[in-house]
Amino acid sequence: MKKKTIYLLAFFFLLGGILAYNYYQKIFGEAITKKYVLYVNSDDTLQDIKAHIKDISKNPNTFLWVAARKNFSKPKVGRYVLTKGMSNNDLVNMLRSGMQTPLKISFNNQDTLEKFAGRISNQIQADSISLLKSFTNKEFLLKNKLSEKSVLQIFIPNTYEVYWTIRPDKFRNKMLRAYNRFWNKNRISKAEKLGLTKSEVSTLASIVQKETAKKSERPIVAGLYLNRLKKGMPLQADPTIIYCIKEIKGQDYIVKRVLTVDLQINSPYNTYKYSGLPPTLIAMPDVSAIDGVLNANNHDYLYMCVNVDKLGYHSFSKSLAEHNRNAAKYHRWLNKQKINR
Repeated sequence: MKKKTIYLLAFFFLLGGILAYNYYQKIFGEAITKKYVLYVNSDDTLQDIKAHIKDISKNPNTFLWVAARKNFSKPKVGRYVLTKGMSNNDLVNMLRSGMQTPLKISFNNQDTLEKFAGRISNQIQADSISLLKSFTNKEFLLKNKLSEKSVLQIFIPNTYEVYWTIRPDKFRNKMLRAYNRFWNKNRISKAEKLGLTKSEVSTLASIVQKETAKKSERPIVAGLYLNRLKKGMPLQADPTIIYCIKEIKGQDYIVKRVLTVDLQINSPYNTYKYSGLPPTLIAMPDVSAIDGVLNANNHDYLYMCVNVDKLGYHSFSKSLAEHNRNAAKYHRWLNKQKINR
């Protein structure tokens, strides 16, 4: 009788141990089998979370069991990085507290504010329409002496760390702070020596950006346009004509060749028709284009043309006669390539 009691007690002790172990494992044991980025939207339920983690969880049902025991029913919106070895308790606590992991977003030079908003909306939760509304908010523009066209200049192409759920206004303000940091005393001093404001530097940089993809050429091109400005000559920059054409035809309209008739477009952005800088930038310049203007080369060039012997680069000249020879060679190449527009 004594032995039976001992065996019975041992059985219940072992059973209790097994139950306690299983209970512990459900809550604190390893549940997540590999790293995973979990996106939670405002309408996601715990069942949706279970579906999201089904391929990286040892037993997704135990997540629901733990959530119920912790009286947890509504996950907070966010982007969560789940790590291998996380327990269901860790996961529930993460979703309950909204303890997101920030992400790095990046963008290069974008032609328009609309394209920029689209690029950013592909990386954070906010949609492009809400971003655009924030960027063009009248109070924001007025406060910072910007317009719907010039606001593009505050977005400096780079990599930034944000939360996936960052609100459009907070994102916009973060970009403005980064823009103000970018324009440090050194850059402002260089702009003043050129007789240009920050906005004017950005405008000229946007033209330089469109003129050449070669970073080594940008200080040369910038110096050329500064020479023209000093002499009161029109910039005669083809990228501004392409900008005018796209404003008429749409941003998807492809222009491989600027025609003589295009030079008659009546727009303040037409630098063949009007002297000086256009009213605002024509695209988003990157750092190399802005610094190319601020550190422009000191030379006597006044003209430039595509170098057909070294495509991607340009031929620079000091005289109109030399430029006309380069231009004639370029137009013969265009005709040979049958590039009519």
